Amino acid sequence: MMTPLDYARAACDTLMRRYAAPDLPPRRHFHYHQGVFLSGMYETFKLCGEEKYFRYMKDWVDSVFDADGNILEYAHADLDDIQPGILLFPLWDRTKDVRYLHCLKSVWQEVRDIPRNKEGGFWHKVNMKDQMWLDGLYMSGPFIAEYAARCNMPHMAETVVQQALMMQDKTLDERTGLLYHAWDGAKEEDWADPVTGRASEFWGRAMGWVPVALLNDLDFLPGDVQGRGELIGMCTNLLKALCRYQSEDGRWYQVVDKGDQPGNWLENSCSCLYVAGLCKAMRMGLLSGEYADAAKRGYEGVIRSIGWDGEDIQIGNVCIGTGVGDYEHYCKRPVSTNDLHGVGAFLLMCTEMQQWLDTCKA
Repeated sequence: MMTPLDYARAACDTLMRRYAAPDLPPRRHFHYHQGVFLSGMYETFKLCGEEKYFRYMKDWVDSVFDADGNILEYAHADLDDIQPGILLFPLWDRTKDVRYLHCLKSVWQEVRDIPRNKEGGFWHKVNMKDQMWLDGLYMSGPFIAEYAARCNMPHMAETVVQQALMMQDKTLDERTGLLYHAWDGAKEEDWADPVTGRASEFWGRAMGWVPVALLNDLDFLPGDVQGRGELIGMCTNLLKALCRYQSEDGRWYQVVDKGDQPGNWLENSCSCLYVAGLCKAMRMGLLSGEYADAAKRGYEGVIRSIGWDGEDIQIGNVCIGTGVGDYEHYCKRPVSTNDLHGVGAFLLMCTEMQQWLDTCKA
């Protein structure tokens, strides 16, 4: 019987056979697609110790910076193109190659240049004035939190907390406990409610980034940072709310609260991220063991859904990248197999499940 770590290794090996590290799509672009996948690969490396995984991560990073540590291709100050910066910390720790410090400074310059709305919230992209998306908490928060911890920048640790709590304030639905995908401060986008500025739907993967991001933030935030308790509450309350919408299959729907409506479907990347969040929150003592059943059922639902092509794992039912829209928009998004969103989320799920199981045995 395969363990979660066995599945993680199979997923890493599958994509390594498909892509040379520099060819991970979008090729040569410093982007969260590669970042989430390689973050999961690094977690796999930490558990199994196989050097090929660390080398592969390093090879990709080396392909997207020049010799002076400048990012070759990216959209400056777009949150999506900050997230892979978290890969640089273990590279510096392990190699002590000063080039990685220069690379870190290049990514930090992006953080310094993120445009903000009048309340101080990060724009999701530089061409999306006043828009805050849930996804952005994962794209920027963990990098800022770790950089701030290493460089003794308590004001930036406070910024991480402030961004998350502002996002909750703008997107939380009190009735369900779920978070709407995005908020438009100008209330001008087609998808924005003209009164609240909120998007109209609870999109699965967007909410999946949130607990993963917040729990990673907490690894580096000072114990006395203002708002830490509220941040923990934001994370655990969302995970508890999501458990109320878990399907009989164990997975969650693309539009989370409308599983009984026509056109909706069970989506694997959000399901993986929710399981990862549940496992880590339990491991950290932030959730009780009563949520173990939800985590196990989610994990098993995803595992039942995957296929095999010889040695290669096939992780399907993954929504491709998407903007903000209405119910029909989300439900009609194409699905993919073995894209980096899906495999990355799968790796985070498997490695967190393995760590939680190991904790239970200890």
